[in-house]
Amino acid sequence: MATLERPDGASIHYEVVGEGEPVLCLGGWGTFCHGELRGLPFGLVDRYQVIIMDYRGLASSTDNPATPATMELYAGDALAVLDALGLQRVHLLGMVGIGACICQQMAIERPALARSLVNTGAWGSVDALLREHLQLFLDIHEKMGWADFQRFACALSFEPDFYDANIHRLLGEDGPWKELRGKLATHRRFIEASLAHDALADLKAVDAPALILHAEMDVVTGPRLTRPIEEALPNATGITFPEAAHVLAGKALRQRFSEALLGFLDAH
Repeated sequence: MATLERPDGASIHYEVVGEGEPVLCLGGWGTFCHGELRGLPFGLVDRYQVIIMDYRGLASSTDNPATPATMELYAGDALAVLDALGLQRVHLLGMVGIGACICQQMAIERPALARSLVNTGAWGSVDALLREHLQLFLDIHEKMGWADFQRFACALSFEPDFYDANIHRLLGEDGPWKELRGKLATHRRFIEASLAHDALADLKAVDAPALILHAEMDVVTGPRLTRPIEEALPNATGITFPEAAHVLAGKALRQRFSEALLGFLDAH
């Protein structure tokens, strides 16, 4: 693990695990660092060198609130980490939400760096429904508290059978989005960057091989938002999971995605 100092005074915590070709893996409003490797796709660290990081303002990373929060800012942090490691060709794996958007922005800014691009739970441009969801996430966190935000996010993000069977471990201080507990300002900046993200036109110039997941049960970022990403990218392949929601959960579904992902990465 290491810390990278940024020009604006922020610091970025990152970790490197595994060996092989490098894969940058970015998730949603959380982290895979600090012992959270179980959230990564099955088998990834067994076959690849995986770079993970805390977004600025989250977990062990610090932020400078005077710096405007944009997807370019978060992409710049990730690019700086890869530069510090001396990496020039990297698979960009965006697992859900802001992580997928950051990987898009990185591929746009540094096309020669992107060995491939993978997106799940993503958007290239915000529509009215996603705008409302994102704003509601923040409003609930701000007005009702983190626990109610977690309840709302979980209710929207998991398929019904998984939610019913696992509600006891989804909700609470050790559940999803635990990193945002006590981090309202960081959450606000994530939302600000997410709402402004509009990359579909620029993605047309990204010729890296791409894999885009379409999760048909995802009410947050379903195929209405992921198919335009596939259509914008010149060298993209889409895969459809009819039973998947916003967050890929459950052993069988995660195994299916991991097999598709590793097959794609191995081919490129």
